[in-house]
Amino acid sequence: MAAFASFREFYPYYLGEHADVRCRRLHFAGSWLVLVALAMLVATGNAWWILGALVGGYGFAWVGHFVFEKNRPATFRHPLYSFMGDWAMFVDILRGRVSLR
Repeated sequence: MAAFASFREFYPYYLGEHADVRCRRLHFAGSWLVLVALAMLVATGNAWWILGALVGGYGFAWVGHFVFEKNRPATFRHPLYSFMGDWAMFVDILRGRVSLR
C-alpha cells in the first residue's frame, strides 16, 4: 500500500485509478445521487435518505471499479483521501478538467 504525504500527492494516483471513462461516469452519477439524497434528507427529514446517499455514492463507484476498472476502490486503502478525491474529481468534471469522454 502506497503512503501519501498529502492529498495533492494522492490525487494524481486517484485519477489514475479512474482511467476508464465508464468508471468516471458512474462516479459522477453516484455523486449527483448523493447530492439529491442529501437534499431530500433536508427537505423531508427522513433519515432513510442517508442510506440512499451511501448506496448511490458507493454503489455506483464500486460497480465502476469492479466491472470496468477491474481494481479495488481506493476507499479500502485510503478512505479519507478517496472521499476527498471523489469530490475533487466531481468538481474537476464540472469544470471540464476531467473528461467524461
